[in-house]
Amino acid sequence: MSLSSHGCFQVLDSVSQPASATTSTSLSMLPTLRRLYATLPDAAAAARTASTPQAVRLRRAKQGIEVEPLESDATPEGLTPSEFARYQRALAKGELLQNDGTNLTEAEWLERLDSRRSRLRGVRDVTKAGEAETEVVGQKIYLPNIIFKMVRNHTPPGQPYNPYEATFRVPQSVTKTDIRSYLLAVYGVQTTYIRTDNYQSPLLKMQGQPVTTMADRTYKRAVVGLVEPFYYPLAEEDMPRQQREERRKSFQNLLGLERIQRDRQMYMLRVTRSVDGKGWKWRTGATASRGNILRLIAERRAEREQAVENVKARIREERAKGPADAL
Repeated sequence: MSLSSHGCFQVLDSVSQPASATTSTSLSMLPTLRRLYATLPDAAAAARTASTPQAVRLRRAKQGIEVEPLESDATPEGLTPSEFARYQRALAKGELLQNDGTNLTEAEWLERLDSRRSRLRGVRDVTKAGEAETEVVGQKIYLPNIIFKMVRNHTPPGQPYNPYEATFRVPQSVTKTDIRSYLLAVYGVQTTYIRTDNYQSPLLKMQGQPVTTMADRTYKRAVVGLVEPFYYPLAEEDMPRQQREERRKSFQNLLGLERIQRDRQMYMLRVTRSVDGKGWKWRTGATASRGNILRLIAERRAEREQAVENVKARIREERAKGPADAL
C-alpha cells in the first residue's frame, strides 16, 4: 500500500503478502527511523506546536512560554520545551558528562534520545550474517482488519492548511504505538508525533425505547505528524471558479446528479398527489409547505375578522334598542 496524492490510500499487489514480508519490505526502503526534529520543516514544527494538548499549553503558559498560532516553540536545535527541560535536568545532575570531561550538546542529546525512542517503539537494529538489518520487535499481526479513516485536518478560519499533519479516525482499541507501526509497516509513512482523543456518541432517548448511541459517532481521532508533506485535495469552496465548474461537470458526467435530483422531485410529486389527480393530499393540518401555511393563515384571519364583525353587530343592535329597552 502507498499513500496517494488524491486523499485516499491506494492498495497495491503487496497487500496479499503476510505482514512479516510487508513489514520487512517497508523497513528496508526507509533509510532511518529516527525522529530528527532539527531537520523538520518550519511548517511541520508549527503543526506539532499547534497540536499540543490543551493541558500542556496551559502549563507552559503559566511558565511564560507562549507562541503565535503559526510559530513553533522548539529551540534552534529542535528541542521542544519538555525536551529542553529534561536536558537541563540531566545537565544539572551530571548525567551528560562524557569521558573527555565535556557534556553532550543539545543536538547530540536529542539524537541519542531519538534513537532510544525508535528502539522503544518496536524497532531495533541487529546484525545478521555480518550485515545490519532493521528488525521489528513485538507480535506480528497477519492481515489486520483495522480500518483507518482519513479525514481533512481541522483548520481555523484564516489559517492555511498544514500538509505536515494528517487526521485519522481509528478504533478506540488502537494505541499510539499501533498507529505508528501500522502506518509505517503498511504504507511506509514516517510519523513524528501522534495526538489522540476519544469522542463519545450522544445518547439518543426515545419514548418507549431504551437509550441508544450512534456507532459512527464513537471513535478515536488521531492527529499524526508527517515527515513528508501530504497535500490534501482542495475543498470545492477553496477552488478557483474554473476548476470548481470543471469538478461539478465531471461529477455530473460520472454520477448523473441532475438526473438523480429530477427523479427525486418526480417521486415527491407522485407521493403528494391525490389519488384522483385533482388535488394534493396533506399529511397534517400544519404541513411545512408555503401554500398550506398561507392557506391556514388566511382561514384564521377570516375567522378572527368574522368574530369582530359579530361583536360589532351585537353592539349596534343594543344601541338601537335604547336605554329603556336595555334596562
